Amino acid sequence: MAQKLWEKNVQVDRDIEKFTVGKDREMDLFLARYDILGSIAHITMLESIGLLTRDELDRLVEELRRIYAIAEKGEFVIEDGVEDVHSQVELMLTRKLGDIGKKIHSGRSRNDQVLVDLKLFTRSEIKELVTLCYRLFNILVDQSEKYKNVLMPGYTHLQIAMPSSFGLWFGAYAESLVDDLTVLQAAYRICNRNPLGSAAGYGSSFPLNRTMTTRLLGFDSMDYNVVYAQMGRGKTERIVASAMASIAATLSKLAFDACLFNSQNFGFIKLPDEYTTGSSIMPHKKNPDVFELTRARCNKIQALPYEITLISNNLPSGYFRDLQIIKEAFLPSFSNLKECLVMVTQMMTHLTVNQHILDDDKYKLIFSVEEVNRLTLSGVPFRDAYKKVGLDIEAGKFDHDKEVHHSHEGSIGNLCNDRIQLLMQQIIDGFNFHKVENAEQNLLGR
Repeated sequence: MAQKLWEKNVQVDRDIEKFTVGKDREMDLFLARYDILGSIAHITMLESIGLLTRDELDRLVEELRRIYAIAEKGEFVIEDGVEDVHSQVELMLTRKLGDIGKKIHSGRSRNDQVLVDLKLFTRSEIKELVTLCYRLFNILVDQSEKYKNVLMPGYTHLQIAMPSSFGLWFGAYAESLVDDLTVLQAAYRICNRNPLGSAAGYGSSFPLNRTMTTRLLGFDSMDYNVVYAQMGRGKTERIVASAMASIAATLSKLAFDACLFNSQNFGFIKLPDEYTTGSSIMPHKKNPDVFELTRARCNKIQALPYEITLISNNLPSGYFRDLQIIKEAFLPSFSNLKECLVMVTQMMTHLTVNQHILDDDKYKLIFSVEEVNRLTLSGVPFRDAYKKVGLDIEAGKFDHDKEVHHSHEGSIGNLCNDRIQLLMQQIIDGFNFHKVENAEQNLLGR
């Protein structure tokens, strides 16, 4: 059995070990590649301050890159008796290189190791979220343009209200994603700061060069104060989870609309038959299960910031084992949100739109405001025009052609999709992912 990094002469009780390790070994598989990247940066810095020779560094880097390739293929395993990813990597190095492998931990603690692992993992996942959101955004804009002249009823209080259009409906969710990615970019900036070198939260007596590891790992800056670096555990996850919850809220609302509009009583949109599921008893059923599950999953993601808050709330400064539990909720949440984004993009791409909704006269009253405005433009005071149209409706005499002439910015006749696209492109460019990609590729010698 492998010894723990912290173990001396007393072996911990097995039940205690099982309880304290919990799901950490399973969760650490998410972090394997990033632990290796952090180690390459750390030992490169150690060589620069004389704690490793150049030959030792070269041998360690070569072996770490080999282990990275194993992790990249999904073949990295944390062996029985090995406590976590940090221990496994060090064990693999020591088996291959002997005592040289034991030198990589100089000047750091598992506390700052997991901090940097989490930040590297999270910024990589954020990049994937941005890519998927941008893909959905473009589909929504395309559909908005395609169906911009197809009118549909708008609702307030679930009562028919005023004319809307599929151009507006698709475009609204596109612009919602712009704001979601604005929030995500703020979270990314907080995430993309370097905690490495803060050790257990109080720094080190070694002359560490934290500026160097910040540059090597492609961080925008370091978490300067070592106590604050440790205080960022839980806080960073909560902030990122809040940004993810914003995306999830957009998807959840879109999913609810799609379920409603796909129902026979509305009949605004139709999903391809192969994208629906059936009933075991009712032969006619075509259920929008993808949207229903998206709604539920995204509502669960919206609870994540509160779950993290309740785990980390009221802890004083310094490290506590409570923080380990956050990983169990936080790390898998990215795949859940990414799956929802993929499925919603697919559904939005292939749904078809009913282009004749307003042929039904039950929607005629949504044009009442159009008539009020027409009378007002002809010189009738607005309040008098409003009263006249209201009395005509009560008397069953209201009539209006089923056309609208909206031209102001963001309305049916002027969607401003080009400006929304420009906003989104500015947000995408602001992430500056190329800096991180270049730094990581340099560490891996690619």
